[in-house]
Amino acid sequence: MGVSDRELEDRIRELLYARAADSSICPSDVARAIAPDEWRPLMEPVRQAARRLVAAGEVEITQRGAVVDPDSVRGPIRIRRLRE
Repeated sequence: MGVSDRELEDRIRELLYARAADSSICPSDVARAIAPDEWRPLMEPVRQAARRLVAAGEVEITQRGAVVDPDSVRGPIRIRRLRE
């Protein structure tokens, strides 16, 4: 599909900052924004981009509202802005 890491990270930021500060997004929101008809192959690359943003201190990954370890989490996740 040819989507760069930077494009994925930028789209995560864009979608997060278009919402309320306490809102979160699903990785599928990012994938669908980039490739509405072929979004499924982008799910893991989006999750990887979110992990990089966690490592950079920009976002948190949550599951059922709780912050989780991005390297060990399984199943559905959400991405939200870093909370202090």
